Amino acid sequence: MGWMAERTDQRSHPQSLWPAARSIIALGLAYAPEDDPLANLKHPDRASISVYARNRDYHDVMKGLLKHLAQHIAARFHAEVKVFVDTAPVMEKPLAQQAGLGWQGKHTNLVSRAHGSWLFLGEIYTTLELPPDAPHADRCGTCTACLAACPTDAFPAPYRLDATRCISYLTIEHKGPIPPDLRARMGNRIYGCDDCLAACPWNRFAHAAHEKLRARDDLKSPLLAELAALDDAQFRAKFAGSPIKRIGRDRFVRNVLIAIGNSADLSLVPAARHLTTDTNPVVAEAAQWALDRLHPREAT
Repeated sequence: MGWMAERTDQRSHPQSLWPAARSIIALGLAYAPEDDPLANLKHPDRASISVYARNRDYHDVMKGLLKHLAQHIAARFHAEVKVFVDTAPVMEKPLAQQAGLGWQGKHTNLVSRAHGSWLFLGEIYTTLELPPDAPHADRCGTCTACLAACPTDAFPAPYRLDATRCISYLTIEHKGPIPPDLRARMGNRIYGCDDCLAACPWNRFAHAAHEKLRARDDLKSPLLAELAALDDAQFRAKFAGSPIKRIGRDRFVRNVLIAIGNSADLSLVPAARHLTTDTNPVVAEAAQWALDRLHPREAT
């Protein structure tokens, strides 16, 4: 994730990114699940996909909504505008807290009194001078539910995240083999992880997600065996328009194989065995690891 370090200067202040900016309108879009987001963890033959990735790419959905609002602001007030949704060096969570949307919780994500931890963030930078809202106070109190929920102990302290141990980082950003000492802790989480978000008590006030972000039926509880069988073309077709497509077939199948290795389901041995000869060495290594876990006598 070198891009974070490379653009530190632009991230340090909004006007470093756009000198003409005078105000930032921070906005949130709720994506709370309709059902228990951790239900799939009880079914090791199935994959657990993070709630935010079970339908269309939220970048596209939210950017469309923000552009519509930004165009209205530009037309009515004759102001310049720029729209950002997690694709530029913008300090989204601190800006959202300063704007009064919520506060940065102990799991480092934004928490809203109205939407809990299920909130996408976006910003409209504008040349329009606007009076600022009051910043939101931290309301985590003594609660540490999110920290205790982490499967890989990725929080060395409240408000601090060790990304190298975070399942979201490992399954999405990390390109090589997943560290062996963390694989068993991943369970069947193949894309992202919702455990710390789901543990937040403020979620009891959350409402169901925007219609375009509600889970697709085929991604609510997909079978590991079917996902492991995807070739590159099938992967691209299945996840067209989804944020999952960004990581590519090889990284995705690597994650599926880790879940297969954790499943203790011998019916998945053929899926793992077939991929031990995959042309991608990271996939082949993960397949051999999974086969070893499921059927040690076949270990090589």
